[in-house]
Amino acid sequence: MDDVSGNISKRWNKHHVVYMSNASMPREMVEKEFCICFVTSSPHATPLELMNGVSKSVRKTMEEGVITWDCKYKTEVMLIAYNVFIAGDNPMQAEEFSHAGLHCNYFCRTCNVGGTNQEKMSDSGYMNLFEVPLAEIKKQVELAKLPGGTEKLKSAVASSGICDPVSMSIIDCLLELGKQLRKCKAGVPAKPEAEVQVQLEKEFELALGGLSLDDHINPLLGMPGVNIHQDTPTEILHTILLGIAWLESINKDGLNSPTLGAEYICHYKGGLIGKHFKSLAQVMPYLIYDLVPQHVLDGWTVIGELIVLLWHTAIDDVDEYLVSALMH
Repeated sequence: MDDVSGNISKRWNKHHVVYMSNASMPREMVEKEFCICFVTSSPHATPLELMNGVSKSVRKTMEEGVITWDCKYKTEVMLIAYNVFIAGDNPMQAEEFSHAGLHCNYFCRTCNVGGTNQEKMSDSGYMNLFEVPLAEIKKQVELAKLPGGTEKLKSAVASSGICDPVSMSIIDCLLELGKQLRKCKAGVPAKPEAEVQVQLEKEFELALGGLSLDDHINPLLGMPGVNIHQDTPTEILHTILLGIAWLESINKDGLNSPTLGAEYICHYKGGLIGKHFKSLAQVMPYLIYDLVPQHVLDGWTVIGELIVLLWHTAIDDVDEYLVSALMH
């Protein structure tokens, strides 16, 4: 699941989409377009609202199965579907995990990095692991009913890293109602806290619509066949910039520069100067040798040699070399 643009043009028109693939197929087949099944899309529904429908469909197959025909063995078979893992980029997976993302002390949804800055710099800071956040989500709902619930909730989200977007609508409703009920008016005594709690409980039951709180929490938490904490594989592209990794891996002994500055080049890619382009042109063939056709690699090799001539030789020599290179 991820967000895409619904427009063919460059203008961004955000849609959330869900696709499925049969994980039992060999890799060379499962990556083909006709083996990727479109499930649903919406410009309005939130990701977990879409996933709620998907999870219900998968749960139904677990309970009832799907009768189909096996063309190899010439007989009817019953299929039972379950999730192997849920793919997406890291921000989307954080939402599927009911995780608050990078804006909290526990900023990783899968590993044991978390806590305050002081804790994260200590050895003991690596001892705390994430647990299934159902209990924490229910705790946050209860905090929303208390006086000063907004600040208590912010503190709970920051300290635990858990923020469930599904139950957040109920939490926001409780916070707003609590503020209104506790608001003091001139000449009118404040309502007793016990009375406020009774009204909040009534509003809470009304918001549940006859269902339990578990039905208003992330549907992927506790779903049979999938552990959302382990079955959302980390996407490398959004975890570390691959350009930095590749540039840093280059042997720089042959360069006349003490450092290539990979992090600087990738971060300020729109504001580079001559020395950066010179370095990139010379190391590029070693970065893309197994990624591009041979004629493209040859082109970059010529550019690297030309850059050196531009830097160190007379313009006549450059013209002679350029003509020779173009003829080849």
